[in-house]
Amino acid sequence: MLIVAGWLGYRELMGCVESPLPLTAPHPITVVAGSGRQQVLQLLQEQQWVKRPTALRWFWRFHPKLAQFKAGTYRVLPGMSLRGLLQQFQQGTVAQFSIRFVEGSRYQQWCQILNTAPYLQHTLLDQPAEAAAELLGLAHSHIEGWLFPDTYYYTAGTSDVELLRRAHQRMQEQLAAVWEKRHPQHPLKTPYELLILASIIEKETAVATERPTVASVFINRLRRGMRLQACPTVIYGLSAPYTGSLTYAMTRQAHRYNTYRVPGLPPTPIAMPGRAALEAAARPAETPYLYFVANQEGGHTFNHDFAAHRQATRNFQLSKPLVTR
Repeated sequence: MLIVAGWLGYRELMGCVESPLPLTAPHPITVVAGSGRQQVLQLLQEQQWVKRPTALRWFWRFHPKLAQFKAGTYRVLPGMSLRGLLQQFQQGTVAQFSIRFVEGSRYQQWCQILNTAPYLQHTLLDQPAEAAAELLGLAHSHIEGWLFPDTYYYTAGTSDVELLRRAHQRMQEQLAAVWEKRHPQHPLKTPYELLILASIIEKETAVATERPTVASVFINRLRRGMRLQACPTVIYGLSAPYTGSLTYAMTRQAHRYNTYRVPGLPPTPIAMPGRAALEAAARPAETPYLYFVANQEGGHTFNHDFAAHRQATRNFQLSKPLVTR
């Protein structure tokens, strides 16, 4: 009789820990460092996942390994049992969070994303870009362009600076790789110049197949001593916020990013270029083109003759002021 009662009690105990938790959506839960059985039991009771504390205490007596807890934030999924959750605590299978930085974004936009990322330790709030550059040990005080846009994964408690260090390391690796494979007659002298050009290419077109051709236009202009006349550099250097319309007057403003007035490359990158833009800058297409203008298909029309370029510009009617190269 005692054996039967014990067996029935054990079955009831296992039913408590094997049943799915009452969840309809993923739910994060954090086990703080130094937590023991009583702290974890209290945590689970607060979530209303344990209604019979005695049953869980007995379970831990039968399974002492599942009473060992590693600190961290865990993601509890619908359908997961209490036993499965305790196994996560014991194995330290903490939740992974993701954060995405897109190609062509600027450091200010990265900060906005970082500042709203969940479970991230925020240390750069209200810090100027120069402070972040110093923390990363950059030779240049200008951080723009030095962070590789991608999806990064992190665990709770990771600092924003740690994510930036990883992005900076990735950019250094990517830049070094494409610099080694650059065209033998490339006019750019340093990897940093290539990074600057790649950032302009990234902002000039969203059409992947156009990037090598856009790169060829700028390379051809540099070889001839022509000004780049790149609209994104002008926009980057504006003292007032850009509202979406680039006017002729803006191209006449005196600042060091105005490639309509200043010859050569701007002094720094203007955005975070992706791998495709870096590769286009390193190995541009071989074309005679010196000009390009937007077309009605969402891409650009390229020309080597200025008269043909002017005609292509006239053919493309825009509702806002158009500045061409």
